[in-house]
Amino acid sequence: MSDKTAYREKLEARLDQWRAEIDKLQAKAAEASADARKEYEDQLTELRQQQDAAREKLKELDEASDDAWDDIKDGVEKAWAKLGDAVTSARERFS
Repeated sequence: MSDKTAYREKLEARLDQWRAEIDKLQAKAAEASADARKEYEDQLTELRQQQDAAREKLKELDEASDDAWDDIKDGVEKAWAKLGDAVTSARERFS
């Protein structure tokens, strides 16, 4: 297995974990009061946007040649860190 493939699989697994956490927050939002639900929905909208950005970076990684994928790795790492921080923050905020 190439480094690129292993790296991609690691990223995909982490994205799946975040997706599950975001889904849990979505379920909590559905049960929240009207005021709290608005706050949840705002946070979920931001999380979904960051999730989409992370998916785009994953797509860029997929499309990069084996020689060039290392060059875009930094952008991927930044997107993953941003999404991870946002998910952690939302989880802590709404627990």
